[in-house]
Amino acid sequence: MPKSILVVGAGFYGAVCARELFDLGHSVHVIEKRVHIAGNCYTRPKLECGCHEHVYGPHIFHTNSKKIWDYISRFTEWTPYVHRPKARYKGVLYSLPVNLRTFQQIYGVSTPEQARRKLESVRHKIESPDNLEDWCLSEIGPDIYERLIRGYTIKQWKKDPRELPPSIIKRIPVRLNDNDNYFDDRFQGIPKNGYTSIFERLLEGIPVDLNTDFLQERDYWINRYDHVIYSGPVDALFNYESGTLEYRSLRFNSVVEKVADFQGVSQINETDESVPYTRVIEHKHFNGDFSKPASLITYEYPEDWSAGKTEYYPIETAISRSKHRAYIEQLDQLGLPITAGGRLGDFRYYDMHQVIGSALRSVQTLAQSWK
Repeated sequence: MPKSILVVGAGFYGAVCARELFDLGHSVHVIEKRVHIAGNCYTRPKLECGCHEHVYGPHIFHTNSKKIWDYISRFTEWTPYVHRPKARYKGVLYSLPVNLRTFQQIYGVSTPEQARRKLESVRHKIESPDNLEDWCLSEIGPDIYERLIRGYTIKQWKKDPRELPPSIIKRIPVRLNDNDNYFDDRFQGIPKNGYTSIFERLLEGIPVDLNTDFLQERDYWINRYDHVIYSGPVDALFNYESGTLEYRSLRFNSVVEKVADFQGVSQINETDESVPYTRVIEHKHFNGDFSKPASLITYEYPEDWSAGKTEYYPIETAISRSKHRAYIEQLDQLGLPITAGGRLGDFRYYDMHQVIGSALRSVQTLAQSWK
């Protein structure tokens, strides 16, 4: 029997759930707190620079899953793209992710075997490293850690790296060859017409109300629908009554430089702790037009989060994970017809393809429960 469903949030989790449930014959209504769809993936044309602006930071779609790639490819054409960022430490550029070129730059080695022996000699012998710093020291040693990881991590998370889980850094590969493709995934690209166009197609035919805050009238919305798909922060859903989870926010400073190519690469990570921003983004390098004599540059600054600011990154400390579990248990105990998911709902540092996979699984679970 068809259900009436409210989807809260028009990012990837909400939009994919909305599309799938609508296609299954359910009545779907999407509300979004912002004045645009696409969540943090929102892009807009920057015509004078010949590019799309990644308004909330750079997004590179990548996945090893042919199922996920084929699914999202229904809604976009792709510009082939390989992510090859650089790191800058005290004015010197280094190749990322850590690869043979990085070992050459730091240690002067020239072959994979020399790099392997050097790595073995500098690694710290740490049994079962349980924090980010110890994991780095046991995998890459202090030199690479200090130049490429430590300062960036402190700025990004405003935490001592010994307080953070290794999972944050394990997603970054270490290679002993010249492969500087940041992602190992088989499929990688940038939407030809920007990310927002994907969401326009995902939400085609589905009513969407923007500038509408679910939390201001939570009970009103819940009582109007058979089920709610919620992609916001779970602590806010309960007005932080058991305490706030930990997040990091961001601030962006964008400028137009009157040159065709400003830095020669899409992204430079600023790994020196004394530099206040973490990344310099040149949007044109994703899929732009270099015949245009102007380029959009964005400086990304991490910020403390407080209620009212955007929650960009969940900080998955043991305390916050415990609080999140308590909120989910409370949701279950109250019997509210709400499914929470996405990066904020699940309190996980998801990539885009992981959010899409999570949304598809949520819809499958709900569809089975409604039979």
